[in-house]
Amino acid sequence: MAAQPPAFSAGASAEREESRLVMPKLKTNKAAAKRFKVTGKGRVRRPKGGLNHCMQEKSKKRLRRLRKNDMVDKSLEKHVKRLLPYG
Repeated sequence: MAAQPPAFSAGASAEREESRLVMPKLKTNKAAAKRFKVTGKGRVRRPKGGLNHCMQEKSKKRLRRLRKNDMVDKSLEKHVKRLLPYG
């Protein structure tokens, strides 16, 4: 009887060994990705709240101001960046 060849070649074994050494990919929190963007300098930008309902009671000046983006506070920036590992 002839000897059976190995189940996988040496090349496949080397690939598996290499993939074991690579760190796993991190998952982005999709809810945070939709709400926050990281600027070029590394700060985190966020939209302002309060622009969803009861608009007729708010002044035009206030509504204009709410349209603009704002920055996340420095104390919370680290928490948001953890949710956006590739942001």
